[in-house]
Order: sequence, then structure tokens, then C-alpha cells
Amino acid sequence: MDSPFLMKNRVVGIRQTIKAVESGKAWRVYIAEDSEPRIIENLKKLCAIKGVEVIFFNSMAELGKAAGIERGASAVAILE
Repeated sequence: MDSPFLMKNRVVGIRQTIKAVESGKAWRVYIAEDSEPRIIENLKKLCAIKGVEVIFFNSMAELGKAAGIERGASAVAILE
């Protein structure tokens, strides 16, 4: 497998990622830098408050591909 997080429990998409961070289930979040700036800022702040590591991808297309889906993704959370 090409992606290190294809084998892990994960959620894909901004809404699911926010829910995972809010509930304390996420330990790492990947964010696409070309996502809606307002959404990215809110998610980054939430991750900082909750102590969740954030890693950035250049684009939604790259992040979606890395997550194993055939469309772009704004965010992916790796779950504990």
C-alpha cells in the first residue's frame, strides 16, 4: 500500500474529521492546504485546543488519493 494511513482507522471529510477531533478520537489530522480557508482555520484551532497533530498536504486531490478515495478530501483524521 502506498499510503501510511490506508491501513489505520480513519475518517475522511471535514465534517467527520471535526467530529473525531471534538470527541477526542483523532490523534492526527491531515489537511489539504487548498481547502476553504475559513474551514481550515477553524479545524487548525480545534486541533490546537485538543492537542491533535496536524500535517498539511498541498492539495485536496493529493490528500484524497493518499486516503484511498477517488475524489479530493479537505481533511482526514487518523483515529486512536
